[in-house]
Amino acid sequence: MRRVALSLRCWFNAGLGLIYPETCQLCRVRRAEPRDGLVCPQCWAQVRFIRPPFCERCGLPFHGDLTTTFECANCREMKLHFSSARSAAVARSVVLEAIHRFKYSHSLWFEDFLAGLLVREAAPVLQKEDWDCIAPVPLHPLKLREREFNQAERLAAHLSRATNIPLDCKSLRRIAPTATQTRLARTQRAANMRNAFAVCKGAQLDGQRIVLVDDVFTTGATTSACAEALRKAGAADVCVWTVARGI
Repeated sequence: MRRVALSLRCWFNAGLGLIYPETCQLCRVRRAEPRDGLVCPQCWAQVRFIRPPFCERCGLPFHGDLTTTFECANCREMKLHFSSARSAAVARSVVLEAIHRFKYSHSLWFEDFLAGLLVREAAPVLQKEDWDCIAPVPLHPLKLREREFNQAERLAAHLSRATNIPLDCKSLRRIAPTATQTRLARTQRAANMRNAFAVCKGAQLDGQRIVLVDDVFTTGATTSACAEALRKAGAADVCVWTVARGI
């Protein structure tokens, strides 16, 4: 199966080379290759990776010098059910554009670029710890039929392969077709996500330490609702990793 998958990816990349002949799909000017997600080195250099200091709970970057750990106002005001959340990069410029086009415009060639950012930052951290599985934030079946794929599941699969942590796409499900979070305030986001997720009957999560994966972290309402469902089903710990962090 792995050889078949590699062969299909080679054919896919060859097809991209014919349709998008080595041109960066972000700047539309400079040369780029399918194996780089059709993102040129100059656009790639615009990625702003998140480095300390940041909030110990949600990973929000802090501008300035700190010698002690801190928790941001958002985490102090919200009841979050994950132990920690980290993101690879800031959700701006090329990263945000690639995510939006990947999700909403079926620009699937950006998958390797986005997954590469996630793996680069998350894999070294996760490999130092003991995690039982990686679970993507699920889409509601109606949204999945509309979008035709779950971007979080695709990203989580890359991280699973890079870390050898098993991928679990079956235990967690979305049971409520919630409204989009984009234009909602922080309190509205939390209310919108309340009881939106559930663990499938028969899932064995007792004592499990789970890595939850999504594309973007904003207030943490979605991932916290997922973590709450997982913890209620017996998970011992849930951490969150995303490609990008809204600030």
